[in-house]
Parts: sequence; structure tokens; C-alpha cells
Amino acid sequence: MTSPVNQHSANADNKAENATSAPVASAALKGLRVLDLTRVRSGPTCVRQLADWGADVIKIEAPVDEAQFGGPRHGPDFQNLHRNKRSLTIDLKSPAGVAAFRRLADTADIIVENFRPGVKKRLGIDYNTLSMTNPRLIYASISGFGQDGPLADRPGFDQIAQGMGGLMSITGEPGTGPMRVGIPIADLCAGLFAAQGILIALYERQHSGHGQWVQTSLLQAQVFMLDFQAARFLMDGDIPKQAGNNHPTTIPTGVFKTSDGHMNIAVTGNQIWQKFCESMGRADWIEDTRYINAAARSQNRAALNAEIEAITLTDTTAAWIDKFNDAGVPAGEINDIGQVFSNPQVRHLGLAQPVVSQERGATELVGQPIIMSRTPSTIAAPPPLAGQHTADILTEIGYSEAEIAAMKASGAI
Repeated sequence: MTSPVNQHSANADNKAENATSAPVASAALKGLRVLDLTRVRSGPTCVRQLADWGADVIKIEAPVDEAQFGGPRHGPDFQNLHRNKRSLTIDLKSPAGVAAFRRLADTADIIVENFRPGVKKRLGIDYNTLSMTNPRLIYASISGFGQDGPLADRPGFDQIAQGMGGLMSITGEPGTGPMRVGIPIADLCAGLFAAQGILIALYERQHSGHGQWVQTSLLQAQVFMLDFQAARFLMDGDIPKQAGNNHPTTIPTGVFKTSDGHMNIAVTGNQIWQKFCESMGRADWIEDTRYINAAARSQNRAALNAEIEAITLTDTTAAWIDKFNDAGVPAGEINDIGQVFSNPQVRHLGLAQPVVSQERGATELVGQPIIMSRTPSTIAAPPPLAGQHTADILTEIGYSEAEIAAMKASGAI
């Protein structure tokens, strides 16, 4: 009799060879099978990292066309999050659907989910259950606030995590009240940390032969991303406040008006401060007691910023940026999104990549921000149609045409 471990090994050996309809986005994670139970943004962000680097990602969807939390399938959000995947429609509330999912889970290397904590156990697809027959399984869970604890059952949402995690208290102009940042940063960071955890678990599995349960949450990700602001409190008891466009500790760093717009200037350390003063034609500031060191510049920030802006207003953004960068002083444009993607360096880096969407035709999506010399990432396939690969995937795990037809007739797929 074949043991569950040996059965899994046999299935794993065959899965890559049988997955003939899977996109090939990269050679880096080739041969890994990922079951994607995620929705909204944090989970799909995690899974996109695996799909874009070559894993065979199977997106598990309900047989009935449900409204997508990320907008309609043809919308930019859905298209950007769900490329390089296959789609299997299956009813996880039906016995036949759960049985098929468990059989598929025995062939998987990774499962990613972002249900509320109790849902997966109620469905019988939690880590403890599935790892009994697939001990090499890496199961990643992303939640709003953690899998247990006093707030675990709260529904999670990015802006809620931004507020609870302290970010909104330090974002925006002083005295204007809390302000969210312009991207769903808690969602995105939780997804990226979950992907990092999966890769760590994969590396560890090479030594132990066993998978594990990887957990993160929007709240954990947001608190971690406080970084030096959190360290200021934990080590010195300092509770940072809003600083607007001014950097809280590095001065002068912020937004300054020019004759035709705005620019960012970042002056860090005494060496760059001296170069900055010379570039501004104000070498006298170097010895000015109001600005002579970081502490003095912090105490007199408002006066210094006013003096700087009186000078930057005399020339254009482009002229100042060229002058500062030639002197080794960090400075840059403040672009809108259109200007970002027309920027020659962004274009050179290939961050907008072409794809032919099944719903939209020829378009572009945001590519991976990592360059690999041998195993680059590509957008090999647009997001799948709902259930596009159901028959292929079920055939790969041993279902016959008659069994697939019967499941379809019953509504299980």
C-alpha cells in the first residue's frame, strides 16, 4: 500500500509534466504547484510573486460567477493581480468539491489563503487537516490581525490596518488630522511578507523534508513597516508626529517650490549639506550657527526651509535637479502616474510590460521590479477566464471525463 508521503511524492513528480496548460513565466520557481484561495489584494499580491516567477498557480474560484472584490475581471485591478495563473472553478461547500480540492492539495507545494481565521477549518481545508496527507505542504495564511488573539476575528481592511498600525498618525501635514497613504500599503506589504515567508519555508523544506504553516497579517506588516519610527518609540520613548513632506529626522529634506512646480530635495549628513549649500550659492550657511549641525537645523527647520524656497523659486525644476545631481545632492521630480511611465529610466527598466488580455486585448501591466540575470520574470499569460482550466486540472489529478461531467452537472465545478 502506498503511504500518503510516497503518494504525494509520486503526484509531485508528475504534476509539472502534466501541467501542459500552465503559463511559463520564469524558470526560477518552475515545478512548484500553488493553490490560490485568495481574494481582494493582500493574498493575490502574495500569489502574484509566485506566479510571476514561474510557479504553476491554480486560482480556485466559485462555479457561480461572483462579484470580484478587486473589481470586474476586465478591470485594471483584477488584470494586474491575476496574470500568469490557471483557473479552476470548484464549490468548496459541496462534498464533491472539497474531495477534489483535497486530492489537488495532495499534489501542491503551497496553498495561500486569506479567509477570516475560522473559515478554512469550517471548510475542512486548514493546514492541520491537509498536512496529514501532504506533510511537505507549505500553507500560507494572511489575515487582518492574526490567526488568534483578542482581535483575530475582526474583519481586516487596509485602511483599518493603516490606522491601527500607526501609519496614519505620522502621515500628512501637522495639525490636519490622520491621513492614509495613497496606496494600500498594509495589504501590499502583508502579501510581500507572506511570499517571503513561503520562500523561507521552501528553503527550510530542502533540509527537513517538511512544510509548515506561514502566517502574517495586515497589522503585523504595518507595524513592521513603521521601521525607524517604531524604533524611536521602542528605544527612546519618542512618539513621532505628523511631519508632512518634511523628513522627520533628516533636515533639510522635503518638497520645495520652483519657478514651474515642485521638487524633492534630500540632504543627509554633513558632507551632502556642504555640497548643498555650495550649490545654492549659500556657502555661508555651513558656518551659520542656526544650521551648523543636524540638531540646529532641526530646531530652525522653518527658517531654513523658507530661505531655501526663496532661492529655488528663481529657477525651474529641471534646472535645479540637474544642478543638484551634478553636485551629488539627491533631488528629483514629483511625477504624476502618467509622468512616471513616460520617464526614460522607468521605460528603460521595463516596468510596463505588454500582454494581450482576454477581455481587453493588447494592453500593459506592471512587471516585477527585480532583474534576474538567468531566470527573468515575464507576463506569460493574461488572467484566466473563470474555470478556463478546470477540465485540464482535474484530468491532471486523475479524474475521468465522466467524473468531470458528473461534477459539472451537480454544480460541484
